[in-house]
Amino acid sequence: MSTLTNRLYRLRSRPEGEVTAANLEWTEESVAEISEGQALIRTHYLSVDPTNRVWMSAMRSYIPPVELNAVMRGAGVGQVVASMREDLPVGAFVVGLTGWQDYCVADAASEDMPFTVLPDPLPAPLPAFVGVLGHTGISAFLGVEFGDPRPGETFFVSGAAGAVGSVAGQLAKRRGARVVGIAGGAEKCRYLVEELGFDACVDRHADDWKAQLDLATPEGIDVDFENVGGEIMDHVLDRLNIGARITLCGLISEYNDYNTANTQRGLRNLSQLLMQRATLQGFIVFDHVDRYGEIIGQLSQDLNVGALRTEETVVDGLENARHTLNRSLAGENRGKVVVKVLIDETETIDGVQISR
Repeated sequence: MSTLTNRLYRLRSRPEGEVTAANLEWTEESVAEISEGQALIRTHYLSVDPTNRVWMSAMRSYIPPVELNAVMRGAGVGQVVASMREDLPVGAFVVGLTGWQDYCVADAASEDMPFTVLPDPLPAPLPAFVGVLGHTGISAFLGVEFGDPRPGETFFVSGAAGAVGSVAGQLAKRRGARVVGIAGGAEKCRYLVEELGFDACVDRHADDWKAQLDLATPEGIDVDFENVGGEIMDHVLDRLNIGARITLCGLISEYNDYNTANTQRGLRNLSQLLMQRATLQGFIVFDHVDRYGEIIGQLSQDLNVGALRTEETVVDGLENARHTLNRSLAGENRGKVVVKVLIDETETIDGVQISR
């Protein structure tokens, strides 16, 4: 295999607030030759997720923080371009933790989360496998299932215009629930109501967002699909009905505060869990790998018959990943955010074209 150059980000320090170039160093290195039990994967698309920011911090999480000086962790979809592994044949498209880099060495001896080989032919475009047919779509499916919205109940979802929230709202609507979202800006709210079928949407950028939320949930909230936390979640707690269910998927409003002082803000209305006899369940998508095939099959069917709509924000160039994460955490994007890593459609390795 000819010598390859790998462009990548290494985590040099833990961010305080937005992620800076001092935290994530953009650099280039040579790709080493693979050995027995390894495969080389060329990243096509990189998923940009709020959890990337969590992994950069030193906080206790469901997996260890990214070590300082290590390649930044991230999910991606790519193609096997060289292999000494029977389970990862050359030419196969795979999804897994590629990291924020052009090339990833998949080592069977050290993989905590093995790569998944995608079906051939692909049932959807590649970006879908880090979106609606990947971890974000599966998160939406699981969270709705755990919340179990019933016909006539009010289902509330925060971060509703994002990759998870927009799918969760549609799935809850199909169960017969009245779906209310909260999103940043009038255009996002219009999109959710007019294009995705939400019953109402609250503009969190409006000065009167709390009053809007109260008006949109006149009979209270039965299920809260929580992606944001903070002040929004605190107000939602005060709207819960008896027996309400909260599925805790994320706390995006707090992620940029990790590693900074005075971050223990808490929730003033936590007592409402007791008063309303409500339940709160946190969940991590990686705990349900055994169900991925089943869930992806259902979501694929929904997509194919037009019962589910999604939107992607695609940013060209791996070099833009850091800025894209900061913008995503600020709520500037709609739908799933991905970075297109493989830009050159004629790229080859040893004369073999690797793009589709």
